[in-house]
Amino acid sequence: MLEKFPKAKFDESLEIHIKLAIDAKKGEQQIKGTAVLPHGTGKTIRIAAFTEIQQKEAQAAGADIVGGEELVNEIAKKEELNFDVAVATPEMMPKLAKIAKILGPKGLMPNAKTQTVGTQITNLIKDLKKGKVSFKNDKGGNLHQLLGKTSFGKDKLKENTEEFLKELQTAKPTVIKGKLIKKAFLSTTMSPAVRIKV
Repeated sequence: MLEKFPKAKFDESLEIHIKLAIDAKKGEQQIKGTAVLPHGTGKTIRIAAFTEIQQKEAQAAGADIVGGEELVNEIAKKEELNFDVAVATPEMMPKLAKIAKILGPKGLMPNAKTQTVGTQITNLIKDLKKGKVSFKNDKGGNLHQLLGKTSFGKDKLKENTEEFLKELQTAKPTVIKGKLIKKAFLSTTMSPAVRIKV
């Protein structure tokens, strides 16, 4: 159906928008997780790696910015963030507290739950480069996720969508009885939304 809508002059993104059967005000009902999309999102992500002991490994794995305490101090001073996702080794977490107020509001604070903190920084970076996405519900109990570019073609977008929905079900809190998803819609950047069965 989405293919029938008029096309934009650029490579549009495909997004999924989901109304969840949760009470977003309750902590135990929050949805948070990660999914490795088989074909990535089509978006080039810039990765910052905070580490003192694995800087060479982080660079070799493809991190765009690598640093330890000096990087933390630079961000604290300039308050400039020129990256899309941050990963860290555990020894850096106490030092990152200094810039938590800068990273936190932008959703960039490394976190064990989103698998952006770990002792093997190479694996963290490689997974992100492969197409790992983090997701969480908003204040209204909705979830919005980029699933790829329309140029991927139908089959790849279907695989990305199915993988994301599978991981979303895995993140379902035990307190939620019954269905997790109330309604779901797919849309491209410029198209109307199309409701899908899930």
